[in-house]
Amino acid sequence: MKRFMLTLAALMVLPAVNLRAEDAAEKNIVQTAVGADDFNTLVAAVKAGGLVEVLSGEGPFTVFAPTDEAFAKLPKGTLEMLLKPENKDKLVGILKYHVVSGKVPASQVVKLDSAKTLNGKVSIEVTDSGVMLNEKTKVVKTDIMTSNGIIHVIDSVLLPPAE
Repeated sequence: MKRFMLTLAALMVLPAVNLRAEDAAEKNIVQTAVGADDFNTLVAAVKAGGLVEVLSGEGPFTVFAPTDEAFAKLPKGTLEMLLKPENKDKLVGILKYHVVSGKVPASQVVKLDSAKTLNGKVSIEVTDSGVMLNEKTKVVKTDIMTSNGIIHVIDSVLLPPAE
């Protein structure tokens, strides 16, 4: 329990994204991402994937949102390749791997060992350094409340397992 509380407390104070909580709560997930400084690549990918309408819809959704810096960690040329119209299905698959149906706040995330996304399962592990997804992706900011869900900021792009 002590480790849970320390991890939750650490996640709450980590700076990562320039968002005001009161602004985000009035906007949907897409509007919130557009208004933040660190989600330009994610917004471009959501637009290219044709998912703006879905993620602006009623929801609720929980989005594990990679920052621009997270996208920059992808191998050179990967993002450009994914943004091409002929690769839309692959892009959509990756984006859906970041979305969970329903509102899952940090207080629930830390109690789970996995989460079912719209495109498979993501493993969740609480460690001394924080919450890790698929062993390598760290949750760096949690519980950005929006009008149609929750955003948790992550430091790497999650890639679904190869089929």
